[in-house]
Amino acid sequence: MQTTILYIGRDTEITTVMNRLLNARPEWKGICVCSDDEAISICREQQIDLVLLGNGIDEGCEKILRAKLTEIKPQIKIIQHYGGGSGLLYGEIMTALN
Repeated sequence: MQTTILYIGRDTEITTVMNRLLNARPEWKGICVCSDDEAISICREQQIDLVLLGNGIDEGCEKILRAKLTEIKPQIKIIQHYGGGSGLLYGEIMTALN
C-alpha cells in the first residue's frame, strides 16, 4: 500500500528536490506544490496520508493551512519538515506515520 505525502513549500528548487526524494521510494507517492490553494485543492480531491510543511511558510500561513486542511480531512497528519538529508526526511515521515 502506498502512502501519499503532500509537500507544501515556497522554494521551487527545494520543492523539485522534495518531489524527487518522496517519489524515489516505491512505498511513497509524493505530491509537491508551492501554492496553498493548490495544496487545498489536492487535499479535497485526493487521499492524502501526510502533509509536510516546508521552508518559507510563515506562521500566519501555516495556521491558516493547518485549519483548512484539517477541516477537509480531520484525521490528516501535518508536520513541519525542517530540511536535511533523505535520512532525516525518512525519519520524520516514519515517526509521523507511526
